[in-house]
Parts: sequence; C-alpha cells; structure tokens
Amino acid sequence: MAIPLPLSRARKRSGNLAQTVAADLTQQIRDGQLRPGDKLPTETELIENQGVSRTVVREALSQLQAAGLVETRHGVGTFVLATPPEQVLPFDPGTLGTLHDVIALMELRISLETEAASLAAARRTSTQLQAIQEALNTLQAGIDAGVDTASADFQFHWRISQATGNRYFANIFNQIGVVLIPRTRLDTSRLTPAQDESYLQRINQEHEDIYAAIVRQDADAARAAMRMHLTNSRERLRRVADVAETSLP
Repeated sequence: MAIPLPLSRARKRSGNLAQTVAADLTQQIRDGQLRPGDKLPTETELIENQGVSRTVVREALSQLQAAGLVETRHGVGTFVLATPPEQVLPFDPGTLGTLHDVIALMELRISLETEAASLAAARRTSTQLQAIQEALNTLQAGIDAGVDTASADFQFHWRISQATGNRYFANIFNQIGVVLIPRTRLDTSRLTPAQDESYLQRINQEHEDIYAAIVRQDADAARAAMRMHLTNSRERLRRVADVAETSLP
C-alpha cells in the first residue's frame, strides 16, 4: 500500500504539482485511507501537508471533482463520494510516461471521442450545452490570463462525454482524468518551441468548432470537428517524438 509522503524536492521540480497532489489524494481514497463520506483536510491543512500553494490545492481538488471522487459543499468542505466511478479500464492511466504511450492513448481517444461528440450533438440538453460553454469560457479565460488550462481543457471534453447520455463514456473519462491532456503528462518544452498563447488559441479554435457543431445539433459536423482536433493533437505529439528521437546522442 502506498503511503502518502510530504512534498519532496523532486516533486517541487515537477511540471504539474496539482496533478501530483491529486494523485496522492486519489491513492488515499483507493486505499481506503479516506473513506466515502470522509471530509478531506481543509485547504490550509493541504497547503501545509503537501508544501504547495493554495492555487495548486484548488486545482488538485478540481481534478478530483472532475474524476467524480469528491464533492465540495460550500461553507462545509470537500467530501469523498460514496460511490467511486466504476472501474472499466484495463490499464492504469498513471503509468503513461512516454510520448509513445501518450500517442497511443490519443489514438484511443480519437475512436471514443469522435462518437461522443456525435452523440452529444444529437442528445445534449440545454443545461449540458451551458456546461460545455462554461468549460470553454474558462479555458479561454485561462489562455488570456496565461495560467495552466489543462483542467479546463479536460472539463470541456468531460462535459461532452456527459452530454452523450451514455454513462460509460463519462466513466471512462472519469478514470483517465486530466491525463487525457498530453501537456500534463510530459515536459515537451525542452523539445519544442514554447506553447505560447497563439499555440493555445489554435487549439481552442478547434474546441470552438466542436462546440458550434454541438450547438447546431449537427452530429456529423461534431464528429468531424472532434476527429480533426484530436488528429491534429496526435500529429503535434508525433512531431515532438520525432524531434526527441533525432536529438538523442
């Protein structure tokens, strides 16, 4: 059984502290150290115990909420949910550590999310459409502010999976979690030019195209827009992999 440890120097050098904190808390939930109905430590306690900032703690809690593991009650605290998501994946997303692993996951996403977008366009409710739009707005606001947008990116895709009306799509997304977003898994900054605002704006325009098709309830256009977005992401990763291989001594 994994034992949660205080933040180490190695973790301080990590490219995504929020993901690491979220992984620690997730492991405690899976191991039964935090049981359904238990209240999580307060933000202040997590800041002290994990050695991170308030922003990192809030981002980690947001990831746990997106994964369906906890819920936050205003003025009360954050609690472990009574029924964790069903386990339907034959692999542990946390083990994805190489570019080739992430590219392989991207290929899986293409097959799943193109159909999810199509179903979402056909079945979405007005409330679900609003949730997708809010995730998109949050993503754009993060780009404009120059802050990490991985959680908002995940929320956009996750909200689409919820709008399919098929709980298995949402369950798969819950389990894979924010590792769906490649830049949370790998430090590609040393291999490619900085992912500046223009780069993120291009990605978000692809999101806008998906959203617009879902608004119109055009299932074919939503499927095509999602396929284009994820195929572009896969090709960007392949270029990074090519650079990495050619730069090896």
